[in-house]
Amino acid sequence: MLNTSLHNHNVRDKPTAERFISMNRGINEGGDLPEELLRIPEDDGNDLTHTFFNPDREGWLLKLGGRVKTWKRRWFILTDNCLYYFEYTTDKEPRGIIPLENLSIKEVEDPRKPNCFELYNPSHKGQVIKACKTEADGRVVEGNHVVYRISAPTPEEKEEWIKSI
Repeated sequence: MLNTSLHNHNVRDKPTAERFISMNRGINEGGDLPEELLRIPEDDGNDLTHTFFNPDREGWLLKLGGRVKTWKRRWFILTDNCLYYFEYTTDKEPRGIIPLENLSIKEVEDPRKPNCFELYNPSHKGQVIKACKTEADGRVVEGNHVVYRISAPTPEEKEEWIKSI
């Protein structure tokens, strides 16, 4: 059974395993569930961190916001035809996920930022790209980008990202 209180960032006082077990006494038609169903399972290694072990490419890039047009520095990881971005290299969960299926990439000139490229959907121009991001309060929501404009630190890194994607 999933103890959702452990996974909710808004819950300050996380219940111990013993407290969680006692909270769920009698929920099985008046009886108790087997204790092994209420304990935290051993790590089976199936969390997202394994997705990022051997990426195709990773590095710091700037991403232009979808609704609020500000540039944010993000740690990007390219793996399994998905682009993940994080606020910090140490984050376990991505701040956003951009599936690259059906997207194209092109170099763009931006007078405000050098070394830019864009991800866009060539068959649905003007439509929001299917992607998701995590809000500050922990909610996962759909992204707001018609294009993703990204800036690399150098022209060489821009070319490498374009080739990799």
